[in-house]
This record gives sequence, structure tokens and C-alpha cells, in this order.
Amino acid sequence: MRKLLLTTAGLALLGASAPALANNHAKDAAEMKDASLSAVLADERRADEKTRDKYRNPAETLAFFGIKPDQTVVEYGPGGGWYTRVLLPYLAPSGKYVAVGPDSAATNFSTRAREGRSKSWPERFPDTASKWTGVDAKKITAFESDEFPDDMKGKVDRIVIFRSLHGMMNRANADSELRNLRAMLKDDGMVGIVQHRAEVDAPFEMSKGTKGYLKQDNVVALFKIAGFELVSSSEINANPKDTRDYEGGVWTLPPILRKGDDDRAKYQAIGESDRMTLLFKKLN
Repeated sequence: MRKLLLTTAGLALLGASAPALANNHAKDAAEMKDASLSAVLADERRADEKTRDKYRNPAETLAFFGIKPDQTVVEYGPGGGWYTRVLLPYLAPSGKYVAVGPDSAATNFSTRAREGRSKSWPERFPDTASKWTGVDAKKITAFESDEFPDDMKGKVDRIVIFRSLHGMMNRANADSELRNLRAMLKDDGMVGIVQHRAEVDAPFEMSKGTKGYLKQDNVVALFKIAGFELVSSSEINANPKDTRDYEGGVWTLPPILRKGDDDRAKYQAIGESDRMTLLFKKLN
């Protein structure tokens, strides 16, 4: 069983002992593995997604983030929708799922076609997510981060960012995006992060985000500047087989396998990337 790692700052913040937190995590994990989540994870719409569960550990990860079915949860940058297929049907009956994308006005686009796709994403996403999950599109909302409705600000329980922090770094908009996200949260709201993790001593070229990897200490520092405090960290999504030194970046590994058939078996044996799993609390 992977060992849950808790920071000193997190212990002080939560006012609990390590054993108590471990017990709470175990309890939350058990609650997350209820019938509704089990049904979501077993749904036939996820037939092509289940092979990644062993790397992405959705039940354990959502439990670590403290996500409950009656909460309002924002998924930032849902991309191809792997976690959307889990979160949306889990939250739809009694909670609220909201998809949030980056501020397109702060992005430089290489073509007008890409700009058009980005700016039309909030209108297109509900129908796309409905096809993924079977949830009525009318129950799905999507916004760019700078266009989040004022009447919803301060009402979000959790924000989750799965493997896309490096995108913020590459777009050079992490500061403004995190400010926008922070405004969405309740006073006791939290942000859950899963991100490809660079070696502690990795050179800048391998850890600045263009390879997909970021240093964990740098992520913690970034969130501190943005008005958050690290509550706890977990090795749920760690992969010690990942050497994190690929010329083609994290996309060398599954599921992308950028090199095609070249050393395919080698990279499949490694599996998906080594990932940090962090939980931050909004500071007031």
C-alpha cells in the first residue's frame, strides 16, 4: 500500500495528528468506494479508460482530495475527458460539476482556427461531455477562468487540476489563472493537483514544463505565492520506474507513446509518468 505523506504545514493547518489524518484518509477512501462511485468506474462508457486506473487511481485520488458527491467541483482543463468521465456522473445526481478552461484572451494562438476552437470551447463542451457520460448537457456548465459568473464565485468546494499545470507554465499565465481559480473557492475550499513530477535535481530544461514535468517544490512555491498553503501530499500516483529524462518529454510514455513502435515495449513496461499528488488550502 502506498504510504500517505503529510507535510508539517499540513498538520499544523488541520490541527490533527498524523495517525488521525491517516485514519480520516482511510475512512474517506472507503466512502469514495461506495456503490455510486463503483458504478461510475465500472460504466461501459469507460471501457477504453479502465486500463489507466492502475496508474491514475481515481477512487483513492478523489478520496485524498476529499471530494464528496454533493459538492461543487471545478475541473480545470478537462482536455480529453478522462477524469470528466468519472467526476461528472459522480457529481451530477446531488452535486455540481463545472469545467473551466484558461483565459483565451491571454493566449497567443498559432492559427485563427485554433483560436476559434479555444474561444468556442465553453459552448461546445457540455454536448461533448454529455456524449462521454450520458449526463444531460443542461446539467453541465463550462467557462473560461476569467468569465466565471460572479454569483458562483466563492461557492466552489474543490478545484482539481490533473496533469495540466505545465500548460500554465508554458503559456506563462500561471499567475493569472491561479488568481482566477482562487476567487472561485469557498473560504475553506481546496485545490487538488496531480502533476508529472521532475527529479528534485533535474536541470531547468527538464523541469520548466516543456517536457511536461515540474519540480514538486516549485509547484508548492507557486501555490504559496498565489495564496494557498500545502495541506498534504501523497504518493498515490507515484511511479518509480519513470526516469523522467526523455528527450521527447513525458509524452514518450503511455498513453501517448510519442516514439511509436520505437522501444514501445520498454515504455509500456515503465507505464505512465511519476506524479505528485498535492492538496492545497485557500488562505484568507
